[in-house]
Amino acid sequence: MKTNEKIIIVGGGLSGLTLAYLLSKKNIETTILEASDRLGGRIQTIKGISDTPLELGATWFSDFHSNLISLLEELNLKKYPQYSRGKSLFQTKSFEPPQEFYVPESQNPSYRIANGTQALIDTLAKKTLFENILLNTEVKSINEIADKVVIAIADGREYKADKVIITIPPQLVASKIKFSPILDNSLVEVLPTVQTWMAGAIKFTLEYSEPFWRNEGYSGMLYSHAGIVTEMYDHTNFEEDKYGFTGFLNGGATSYNQEVRKEFVLRQLGELLGIKALNPIAYFDKIWTDKFVLSGNPIIHRPHQNNGHPLLQKEYLNGKLLFCGTETASEYAGYMEGAIIAAKKITNKIIN
Repeated sequence: MKTNEKIIIVGGGLSGLTLAYLLSKKNIETTILEASDRLGGRIQTIKGISDTPLELGATWFSDFHSNLISLLEELNLKKYPQYSRGKSLFQTKSFEPPQEFYVPESQNPSYRIANGTQALIDTLAKKTLFENILLNTEVKSINEIADKVVIAIADGREYKADKVIITIPPQLVASKIKFSPILDNSLVEVLPTVQTWMAGAIKFTLEYSEPFWRNEGYSGMLYSHAGIVTEMYDHTNFEEDKYGFTGFLNGGATSYNQEVRKEFVLRQLGELLGIKALNPIAYFDKIWTDKFVLSGNPIIHRPHQNNGHPLLQKEYLNGKLLFCGTETASEYAGYMEGAIIAAKKITNKIIN
């Protein structure tokens, strides 16, 4: 590529920020346009009342996710294994006692990032020039004009670039961004059928003043076919001085408001783990259906549908438009690993 080419990245999630970081290492400057008021996309760590890092978004990874682990090491970020010692619970029916089971120590455990997954986002953002990250900047159209692309923003602003790389979910691209000239019909048909990983998921977190479950021999791991909580895991921090749970609620929980969801969560945990579960310091949850994740009428029939599709690997608008993001990855699509694989692939395309 020409060293003075202007590159714009649409989306400030893990893939967009990793791409900006990798290109900066090659002395290639980029500008990130992010529609929401925060960076991270489907990564979102919040702080509890006692400053416990609580995950509302992407959390776990494994030794198989070598690109993510290498990036963490490069950025001097620590990983640590998900706690699983003690009795775990499996609830098949609400009117029967839960089954207890033990998870053997794994040679390939799940890991979490010390200080929360957001630490990865924040560290990558610090590697990008502050003035080159623009929040609240929703892209409405991308037009090829002569040898440039013009990116029009919802508030009327416009940006010109030599290349634009889209890292937001393809389904959002289909419903949110207009292109001129119109993209190939085959691609237009595929975009709304690419499943967005985590879309529709309901993640919850609880913060406690003590790890009462550990003290009573429980791992904090719960699977249920009966209650509002379908999966739950110990969410104690790396230093083991701040405590909590995180997990997922069933799809029907979207019909309740947050207070009712909290009430049902605590009722279920109280029945399973005892009275101490009824007194958290804080409760948070998030339904991943906001306009930055899901929009329009996606045509989805199965998990990971059309993730890594061959049409997402091609260049468009005479080489000025490329797709990135975890849903475009040929391996580990939908995961943090996929986001990094996609960013590496686009980096190689640009510099070669």
